[in-house]
Amino acid sequence: MQFKKIAFLIISVTLLFTGCGSKDEKKEIIKEKQTKFTLQTNDLNRLNIEVKDKQVSIQELQGKAVLLNFWATWCPPCRAEIPHLNNLKKKYKGQLEIVGFNLGKKDGTLLSQEELNRFIEEYEIGYPITNSNDNFEIANLVGPVVSIPTMFLIDPSGKVVQKYVGIVPEEMMELDINNALGK
Repeated sequence: MQFKKIAFLIISVTLLFTGCGSKDEKKEIIKEKQTKFTLQTNDLNRLNIEVKDKQVSIQELQGKAVLLNFWATWCPPCRAEIPHLNNLKKKYKGQLEIVGFNLGKKDGTLLSQEELNRFIEEYEIGYPITNSNDNFEIANLVGPVVSIPTMFLIDPSGKVVQKYVGIVPEEMMELDINNALGK
C-alpha cells in the first residue's frame, strides 16, 4: 500500500513539473539582433560595419577616429553643421573619418539616391553619406538616436567615446577628437 502512495506521488509531481505538450503549440522564436551591416555610400564605396556592446567596427576605417553623424536633409541644425564637419575632415585628414547616416524624410521614407546626390552637391558635403533602411537599425544599436543631429565619436579602437546631440561647436569636437587620437 505504501509503495502505491509513493508511486502516485512521484508520478503526480513529475506530471506537474513537466506539463503537457502539443504539436500545435506556437513556439517562441528568439531572433538575434543583426549587428553586421554592409552599406553603400554616395560615392559607391562599401562600408562593413559591426556594432556590438557599444563598440563600432568599420572594417574600411580601422585605426582612425570616426565621427558617426545621424542626420536628415530637412533638419536645419543638421544642415548648419555640414561646414563644420567638412572643416574637421580637412583638419584631421588621414586621422578622422566622418560618415553621415541619412535618416530620411519627415515621413520616415528614404530619399531617392538622386535627391540625396543633389543635396550633397548643393551643400558641398565632403564625407561619405549612407542612405539605407539599415541606418535606422544602426542608430538604435549605437544610441539609441532619439533626435537629430546626433553624432558619436569612435576612437581608433572602436569604442564610443562621446555622444553629441544637437549642433555642437567645432572647437568642442576638436578637443574630443584630440583626446580620442591620444593627443
